[in-house]
Amino acid sequence: MNTTLKTLAVAGAVAAAMTAATTHSASAQAKEKCYGVAMAGQNDCAAGAGTTCAGTSKVDYQGNSWKLVDEGTCTSMELPAMMDGTARAGSLEPLARDVPA
Repeated sequence: MNTTLKTLAVAGAVAAAMTAATTHSASAQAKEKCYGVAMAGQNDCAAGAGTTCAGTSKVDYQGNSWKLVDEGTCTSMELPAMMDGTARAGSLEPLARDVPA
């Protein structure tokens, strides 16, 4: 496993631990959809009446999948840089980056 993958794995584990620790106090706060922040298979999603796409993202930080986050935190979340070193940030609108072919 290369260093970048190890770093992403550790970042994901830390994020999951932090989320688990704050779930109870954060549950009463307002939430918003944040695109490009979910790890593969951990996105929240509703694709219309009678359908769902929760847990279907194929790659980490997939730009067109979203996760519910505390209102006001989406665009300021610290995320690992992309493989080319470009900064990665969450968005309130779908993104074209990190979308599988």
